[in-house]
Amino acid sequence: MAIFISTSREDTQTFASEYAKTLRAGDVVLLDGDMGAGKTVFAKGVAQGLGIEEEVTSPTYAYMNDYDGRLFHYDCYRIESVAQAENLGLADYFDMGGICLIEWSQNIAPLLPKSVKRVKIKKLDENRREIEY
Repeated sequence: MAIFISTSREDTQTFASEYAKTLRAGDVVLLDGDMGAGKTVFAKGVAQGLGIEEEVTSPTYAYMNDYDGRLFHYDCYRIESVAQAENLGLADYFDMGGICLIEWSQNIAPLLPKSVKRVKIKKLDENRREIEY
């Protein structure tokens, strides 16, 4: 694991844009971090790095946003059971050839593929974040 210290939202987004270039179709990336740590900001950067121009927003109420079949951004915070996640078809997207970014992945842990990447974002202060990848 390596660590990057971000000093602003823009810094996080730029870093994530570069990180996106290391990803391949089918990769599943778990985004770990507390509320407000910057997981959605990171997702915006990944989308930017993949050349996705659509505005990336938090999928808190939709559970998953699909960006051109190239990026699937999950927010599993409100998932209460694995059965609920299965009924929503969330695991179906792991094999669709896009990149999956998953916030609050612990709520669907049994459904996750064996091979995943993990990015941990820790809020150091109002602007600074520690990004472990």
